[in-house]
Amino acid sequence: MKIESNRVIVSANQSTVATFLSDAQNLIHLLPQDKISDWKSTASECSFKVQGGVTISLIHDGKKDAEEIYMKSGQGSPFPFKLTLFMADKGEQTEGYIIFDGEMNMFLKMMVEKPLTALFNLMSENLKKHFDK
Repeated sequence: MKIESNRVIVSANQSTVATFLSDAQNLIHLLPQDKISDWKSTASECSFKVQGGVTISLIHDGKKDAEEIYMKSGQGSPFPFKLTLFMADKGEQTEGYIIFDGEMNMFLKMMVEKPLTALFNLMSENLKKHFDK
């Protein structure tokens, strides 16, 4: 199942956004604070519990220059998935969005597609807000 977030224009250059997103500890700024708990992070990975008790673990899995950052699910995640964080250079601004690619059965897909779409759209908006301060 693939989900693409809304695209946002971030008020920072591509290099600044890529540096920020390259540190997994910064991902907490993109997540809905009222819906997560047990946050743990290092520069290369993070994990947290979402409402309902499911643990999500993300591990950096490489990058393509300052354009794309790859992350994958870590131990304890409910299903295997990959996230690609895209950053298109727009001079002093950056267009950013997220693509999620997860492996799950049809029943699980029906349950999680709407909340995951909302989450990735929120994360994109929070990235924009973080640099609009």
